[in-house]
Amino acid sequence: MIKRMKGTYDITDDIGYYQTIEKHIQKISKLFGYQEIRTPHFESRDLFHRSVGADSDIISKETYDFKDRGNRMNTLRPEGTAGVVRALIENKLYAQPTVPQKLYYYGSMFRYERPQKGRFREFRQFGAEAFGSAHPSLDAEVIAYAFTVLRALKIKDVNVHLNTLGDGQSQTAYKDALKAHFKPHITTLCQDCQTRYETNPLRILDCKVDQGHAAMKTAPKTTEHLTSEAQKHFEDVQAYLDAMNIPYTVDHNLVRGLDYYTHTVFEVKVSEQLLGAQNAICGGGRYNDLVASLDGPVTPAVGFAFGVERLVVALKANNTPVEAPYLHAYFIILGAKPRLKAMALLQRLRLGGLMCDMDYMEKAIKGQFKQTEHKQARFVMVLGDEEVDNETIEVKDQKLNDRFSVSFNDLYITLVDKLTTSTTDCHDCDHKGEK
Repeated sequence: MIKRMKGTYDITDDIGYYQTIEKHIQKISKLFGYQEIRTPHFESRDLFHRSVGADSDIISKETYDFKDRGNRMNTLRPEGTAGVVRALIENKLYAQPTVPQKLYYYGSMFRYERPQKGRFREFRQFGAEAFGSAHPSLDAEVIAYAFTVLRALKIKDVNVHLNTLGDGQSQTAYKDALKAHFKPHITTLCQDCQTRYETNPLRILDCKVDQGHAAMKTAPKTTEHLTSEAQKHFEDVQAYLDAMNIPYTVDHNLVRGLDYYTHTVFEVKVSEQLLGAQNAICGGGRYNDLVASLDGPVTPAVGFAFGVERLVVALKANNTPVEAPYLHAYFIILGAKPRLKAMALLQRLRLGGLMCDMDYMEKAIKGQFKQTEHKQARFVMVLGDEEVDNETIEVKDQKLNDRFSVSFNDLYITLVDKLTTSTTDCHDCDHKGEK
């Protein structure tokens, strides 16, 4: 038997959680004015080397790279931002009259890492990017956007961990201070951190191996090396978050793991009861130089990304309810002629926006009634030769335990009228009478 590849999984019993997440993402994204963008699953390998950083753990250890028949090096996307930036530049989205350009994405990413709880080699990521404004209020809005998604999913005890890397001048001064601080301890750091010391000392602070090292606790803070402009930007972000009552903690050790960040960086964390000690569920920040570094115009930007699998783990631990299977109507069929008529009625009801089904297995009537329980049908209708001849059908309302007869011609409008008097049973139906 051929089995799924290590680090991948089939979504079966948990599909309701994914659908709930996607539904809320679409709703909250509309509220914040973000439009969906869909980019390819693979890109030129150079895109990720130039954006994420060739010496980053993602690129050096985790990407799925392959050479195609044209001898081109390609990479399965390990994260979403680089592809969105490439699309922005290639399609000249930055020239559109709406500024900032607000985009969100949802899809599979790929990293060759050790599978563990909520982490896989193919994983789904939801992210958002806003291009064209360097104003700190946009940083705060992006954070509020991520925070609101979690609130919509009924996840409580959410806290934002916030820091700043400052502008280019601030980062240069901070990197020099870090190197001076870690130099006496370099031989006691892990091998990766010894490499990071030379290539990008900020990454040392993000190391999971050395996070308990004594030198980490006394490392200089980014806020001690900010220019006055960078300091003002960070203070303004906090003021906007305060105005929106978004809870946050200034975390001086937060640097994020990608090369392109400038100014604001943040992680959104949930209760450790939901995800354990590794309870960051979303991360992001500002990246004012990335678009220009990929040969686009100078375009400030800010964004975030969620790991969807981590969201699912949190929802399950939170006992968040998801929608159960549901039908507006189910036909129980007794014979060949009634089946023909049922197909016509089904199509009419479906075109009107009602979720309907019927028996396709020629089960006995008892077995068909059992299906109505599994499918959670609101209305059940038995269709036999007599009903076809009379062009009238008896309907049982399972919710109200009520029975009524209705003609075929009036069936649709009657069901709609019943549903609109109890809006909790509309279940995303598209009929015109929906309330």
